[in-house]
Amino acid sequence: MSPALAAAARRLAEAGVESPRVDAELLAAHVLGVGRGRLVLIDTVRGDELLRYEELVELRARRVPLQHVLGTAAFRHLELKVGDGVFVPRPETELLAGWGIEHTAAGATVVDLCSGSGAIALSVADEAEPALVIAVERSPEALVYLRDNARPFASVRVEPGDVTDPNLLSDLHGRVDVLLCNPPYVPEGTPVPPEVADHDRAMAVFGGADGLSVIRPVIKLAAALLRSGGVVGIEHDDVHGDDVPALLRADGRFTDVIGHIDLTDRPRFATARRV
Repeated sequence: MSPALAAAARRLAEAGVESPRVDAELLAAHVLGVGRGRLVLIDTVRGDELLRYEELVELRARRVPLQHVLGTAAFRHLELKVGDGVFVPRPETELLAGWGIEHTAAGATVVDLCSGSGAIALSVADEAEPALVIAVERSPEALVYLRDNARPFASVRVEPGDVTDPNLLSDLHGRVDVLLCNPPYVPEGTPVPPEVADHDRAMAVFGGADGLSVIRPVIKLAAALLRSGGVVGIEHDDVHGDDVPALLRADGRFTDVIGHIDLTDRPRFATARRV
């Protein structure tokens, strides 16, 4: 397998893929149906396997996201189905999900806005003991993946909806314990890699000229949905480390506003408690 891996890594490096060797190994493991760590034990591959491997490497070299090529994305303890039309969850979002899990008491009602593939909502359902998790998504394409991923979780309810609608989930006003959101937040005009520009929907990535056009109504919606003492966590761009906490404070209905950094020491999400 080593010569094929080396050739694949070279091809991916030439194409500008950030982690060519890792991606080459993950694609090989996928084709062979083994764990990545067992590749060193494989010295020969069948012709049909090699052909399939080369096809997948070429897809990745064309900057199709690795997760789309594999058909799944790893997120915390989950393997989520992803593909064209749904935002691929990023590792940094695992921090917001973890914060939400820590603040979800047994029997809680949790809302995940801009749910996409369901990464945050399903992680809360998987690792905590909520009575109900409502995953809200507006994209018809993303809803297909969200519903499929949510099927094994009895506590999860999928709701089509636009988070900029102030009447969204009006039956739950004042009843939600935890609200989480990873909204589109990249300022328009920001350069993004081909994997994002060509495969993630713009509506799932960009948040208006300043990147805050979705976050502003989300804060208002959170204030309406949360009970007194309920908590909110919102992911944001690393340029918004001051802006999102300031918006939460300016709303006047939140206390304990805190900004959180990610594993690269960049501002990544803000949290607050409903007064």
